[in-house]
Amino acid sequence: MRMRIVDAFTDRPFAGNPAGVLLLDDVFPDDDWLQNVAMEINHAETAFAHRLPEGGEADWALRWFTPVAEVAMCGHATLATAHVLHATGAHEGPVRFATRSGVLIATPAEDGALTLDFPTAPLTPAEIPAGVAEALGAAPVAAFDTGPNVGDLLLELADEKTVLGLAPDHKSLGAFSSRGIIATARADDPSRGYDFVSRCFFPNVGIDEDPVTGSAHTALAPHWSARLGRDELTGLQASRRTGLVRTALRGERTLLTGHAVTVIEGELRA
Repeated sequence: MRMRIVDAFTDRPFAGNPAGVLLLDDVFPDDDWLQNVAMEINHAETAFAHRLPEGGEADWALRWFTPVAEVAMCGHATLATAHVLHATGAHEGPVRFATRSGVLIATPAEDGALTLDFPTAPLTPAEIPAGVAEALGAAPVAAFDTGPNVGDLLLELADEKTVLGLAPDHKSLGAFSSRGIIATARADDPSRGYDFVSRCFFPNVGIDEDPVTGSAHTALAPHWSARLGRDELTGLQASRRTGLVRTALRGERTLLTGHAVTVIEGELRA
């Protein structure tokens, strides 16, 4: 079985967010095997996909695993899977994935970019939890629940500098949501090519800091579109690897656009 490592939401190797991608011949193997492979690959997510019969609502079935758990939604591993399908000739044109979050569509562009069509996260204003400022290392100015698909607590901070300087207590952050924390602020200087900045911490699924998180941008897009008055924005996820996600808010759907690069290809023998 071929195994690939793909850097997503970047157009150059060793940036963006790496994901494992395995295209399966048939139905999914048992969950223990899938989880063990994801643990062995040891990236934020590993995607497993297999082709579905023609004529249905989706072309491929898709699941995502972190090193310790299956997740309900993952943007960067979906982008990586679509990139592999098109790069290998396994699929042409838009690809429809059947997932735990419904049917998700990835559409290629002539420049090699891929646009994901994901459900917009339903943001609900929340009380800023006691103790979250100490765990995060900065005082939020607002908090929002992001709903069941994303499962994070979105925290708006005072400015970009505060987001960039965070050094959180990862273990303590796990108490505040089912997956983790999205920390975000408006860009100090939009002329640099991005409108908002974010960092994502997911200790409950074994990821202290995720390099670039597509699913988080289904919450960041409506949050910043409402504040900035524009439906099309670009977010910088300011992890060590960094990555850019172009977002377009379309009501109940959010479009996420980025590039991907295959950096490793090998053979899985287990």
